[in-house]
Amino acid sequence: MSTFLDACARRPTPFTPAWLMRQAGRYQPEYRAIREKVSFIELCKSPELACEVTVLAAQQLNADAGIIFADILLVLDPLHIGFEFKADHGPKILKPIRTAAQVDAVAESIDPDESLGYVMEAIRQTRRALEVPLIGFAGAPFTLASYAIEGGGSKNYYETKKLMHADEGLWHALMTKLSRAITVYLNAQVRAGAQALQLFDSWVGCLSPADYERFVFPHVKSIFDGLDKSVPSIHFGTGNPALYPLMQRAGGDVIGVDWRVPLGGQWDQLGETAIMGNMDPAYLLAPRDVMFRAATQVLEQAAGRPGHIFNLGHGIMPEADPAQVRALIDHVHETSARLAEGR
Repeated sequence: MSTFLDACARRPTPFTPAWLMRQAGRYQPEYRAIREKVSFIELCKSPELACEVTVLAAQQLNADAGIIFADILLVLDPLHIGFEFKADHGPKILKPIRTAAQVDAVAESIDPDESLGYVMEAIRQTRRALEVPLIGFAGAPFTLASYAIEGGGSKNYYETKKLMHADEGLWHALMTKLSRAITVYLNAQVRAGAQALQLFDSWVGCLSPADYERFVFPHVKSIFDGLDKSVPSIHFGTGNPALYPLMQRAGGDVIGVDWRVPLGGQWDQLGETAIMGNMDPAYLLAPRDVMFRAATQVLEQAAGRPGHIFNLGHGIMPEADPAQVRALIDHVHETSARLAEGR
């Protein structure tokens, strides 16, 4: 076993396991060198390169898990929702989904081994090369629906909420198709070798608890109910801590929380679950002693309870110094081991 998998199961560990979202990314000179030769989507679709950047990041940081290099939007392609990545502009949906005819045109099902076979091959190659557990992932249905409806990023999600409130039946039809595809995609990743799964709901924080419960909860629950139970699952959302109790009810062995809530108090509220988080990634840009204090506060909030996985409340930003990121992981390992010995 590993400290990461033990923590997912709320078993005691000699130190707190740590990995970081976007641990393979633009803050690394090696990653930037690869991106000078290939586009982002070419990197995602090359099993050899995806394996290389996944393994490199985990090794450089001494992380306790790796997460396969991919993008949450990849699953939209076999659903017939076209998109492209523009340099410095992020992803763009070619024809935003806003009508019943467009929802009808979204595929009823996908064969991920065929249409997303490059992800599965990247997982197989990475499993052979990686010495720590490998996490597979997908975007959650609300976040994917928001991308599909808005056409890209959004500050207010008005188009998403407009469709959601104006035609609830159409909304649920789209969410059902997305959820079905996400479930089979994640299970295919397990068959390929993923040892844990994470569902990213990066944009769900724009919703109230009442709207989450009505428009999102049943779909997310259907995903977790349908996942392969042989590996642990992580349910991560950001932007609205009031949603975490509902997210826990929807499913996930581990609840990932962001920095907007004290980890200890949130864990007290959630009770019997493993928890992941939750340092503000902005501390990576702070003086090292300030960053160390912030990380130690997170560890002290966990108070030695089995089931804590250290992570940021969101991904590593491109401006971060790789040496600073590695120092954070080392500090978490050393400080948590010392705290454990003192108990």
